[in-house]
Amino acid sequence: MVIWLDYDRVAMLNRFRQFWTKVITPIATLLLKLGVSADMVTLVGTIGVSAGALIFFPRGQLWIGVVVITCFVFSDLIDGYMARTSGTSSKWGSFLDSTLDRIADGAIYGGLVLYYANSRAGDSTLMAAVTLWALVMGAVTSYARAKAESLGLKASGGLAERADRLVFTLILAFFSDLLNLPILLELVIWYVAAASTITVVQRSLSVRKQVLADPANAGLDTPPAEPKTD
Repeated sequence: MVIWLDYDRVAMLNRFRQFWTKVITPIATLLLKLGVSADMVTLVGTIGVSAGALIFFPRGQLWIGVVVITCFVFSDLIDGYMARTSGTSSKWGSFLDSTLDRIADGAIYGGLVLYYANSRAGDSTLMAAVTLWALVMGAVTSYARAKAESLGLKASGGLAERADRLVFTLILAFFSDLLNLPILLELVIWYVAAASTITVVQRSLSVRKQVLADPANAGLDTPPAEPKTD
């Protein structure tokens, strides 16, 4: 039964990727013909996401902000396809993409912090603090994986990876504003804050377990591996 579920999930994800690949292919092809680089698309996408979050969220215009952010989020798919198609995939591109992802994440949750700090919008010191905690734990989640892999260890997985956090937050922010049900956004932010904290603990325990299982390689002279983020 477990095998069937895993297979079904993989098949579903493959169909999802195939669908969006077909959608972005003509856009990516056109951009390459125009001489636009994958790095440029990555940068513009980050600027768009950050602008959408920091301009509209603090004003309480959540659904508009989500729409703007969603339009630019697809750049994350397009730039990867462009890099693979043009043969320009590189460590620099990977580094830039991961670094700018952290900026985009910070803008999204930072915009929500400002939303709750706005007395005419969210007006909740408690939720501003919880959102800030979710932002910090999200950043630590990614850092934990990068640091572990730089030491030749693994720290992936967990209760709340980056894609999960963003998708849940943006969807609930959209409907929270559209349906005038602020409780929806509050619930998802509490969840992200708690799940991110648990994920950091899970990854820390995983790294500790790996170190204890191989004492011979517990020193800092362990050959480093190329770090990644979630």
